[in-house]
Amino acid sequence: AAAAPRPDDAKGPVKVFTPGLFKLEQVHCLHIVRKHKDSRNPTSWRHPSKKITRSRDDATGELETMRKKILTAPSHRRRSVFIELAKKFSECGSAKKGGDLGFFRRGKMSPPFEAAAFNLDVNELSKTIASSAGVHLILRLA
Repeated sequence: AAAAPRPDDAKGPVKVFTPGLFKLEQVHCLHIVRKHKDSRNPTSWRHPSKKITRSRDDATGELETMRKKILTAPSHRRRSVFIELAKKFSECGSAKKGGDLGFFRRGKMSPPFEAAAFNLDVNELSKTIASSAGVHLILRLA
């Protein structure tokens, strides 16, 4: 006697992974922001009464220089170099913690920042990212 056909045979293999089903829920990042005269709030916690006058291009150039410094450091030192630069230059209050934003979920940051952060691999450094807050470098930790 022939074996009874199984209903799944005609459908092929069972699909185990569905793209988009397991979206990353949260990330942990460090960042450095350099504000410019067209930023949403062109002041820094470092000098709250002084308005920032640098151009967006200048802010971007400063971060590109920092990015090169980070990437030319030995891989085991990149995180500490990033933290040093954040403490010295970032214009976000998180600079006091080396730029540490902790874990955050989707919808908590500006769209360009969020898109960059959630598309980085762990320990990957972003290129410069422009948002309404200024220009950023992001280092994803988790």
